[in-house]
Amino acid sequence: MAMPEDMPILLATGNVDKQHAFRSLLQGLPLSPVTPAELGVDASTDEDGETHEAIAQEKAIEWSKAGSMLAIASDGGLVIPALGPAWESRHTRRFAGPEIDDSQRVDRLLELMAPFTGADRNASWAEAVAIAYKGRILASWELVGANGEIASIKGSEPVPEFWVFTVWAFPIYGKMYNQLTPEELAALNDHWTRLGHLVRRFFQSIFVPPLD
Repeated sequence: MAMPEDMPILLATGNVDKQHAFRSLLQGLPLSPVTPAELGVDASTDEDGETHEAIAQEKAIEWSKAGSMLAIASDGGLVIPALGPAWESRHTRRFAGPEIDDSQRVDRLLELMAPFTGADRNASWAEAVAIAYKGRILASWELVGANGEIASIKGSEPVPEFWVFTVWAFPIYGKMYNQLTPEELAALNDHWTRLGHLVRRFFQSIFVPPLD
């Protein structure tokens, strides 16, 4: 069964930058992305799953119920092996406490990494994406992205939701992650690029439009 043109899908976040990222995953598909603000809905999740995929699924389920429609959600975090149990990628945004801003999060991460040099500064990114319809998971994926390193100094001002990308460096290009071009991201086997391929393949080849 062919997918109907302009089928609505809720971008399960109130963050404008993450909404833009979701739109990139859906590019070229006959879907009509809508934001929570446009739909006038909200959803709350505990985000206490044991994996990024479980958290992304929880978000997709709750938002798809709130909007009574398709929803796409994600969850991700920085993987820093050298920090061992002192660092949990699922808590990347919350690792320094709830009452600080993104610039302070960057400062705290740089402090944690100060004792480390060389390969001990290596870091990768784990990201999960989930798609649900009216409370039912249709598909989900979790990938680990390219291996970069934590820079020793702060780069540009952090972007909300993606603050850590301003200190996740790729020396091969002499750039932070948020400065990489689409061609450079593809060459690095980037997590978001690969997730885009999976999302588009799902909707083009696997997805069966609901009848209700």
